[in-house]
Amino acid sequence: MGTIQLKSDLQKIIEQIDNEQLLQTVYDFLKQREDSKEGEFWKSLTEDQKREIYLSYEESEDDKGLIAWDSLKKKY
Repeated sequence: MGTIQLKSDLQKIIEQIDNEQLLQTVYDFLKQREDSKEGEFWKSLTEDQKREIYLSYEESEDDKGLIAWDSLKKKY
C-alpha cells in the first residue's frame, strides 16, 4: 500500500470517528510523532513496554484475535 492510499484510508477512518476523546488521542499521538526525532519515542519506552508492543504485533498476525472495525466503532 502506497503513501497516497494510506493517507486516503486514514482520512476515511478519521472521518467516521465521532468520539472527540478518541480523535484527540489520535491527534496527540500523530502530533507527538511529527514533533519528535526518529527513534526518540521507541527509546523512551521501558523494556516491558517494548515487549508488550512486540507481543501485540505478534498477536495481530492471527486474524482470530483481531476485533472487527464495526465492533470497535460501536464501542467508541
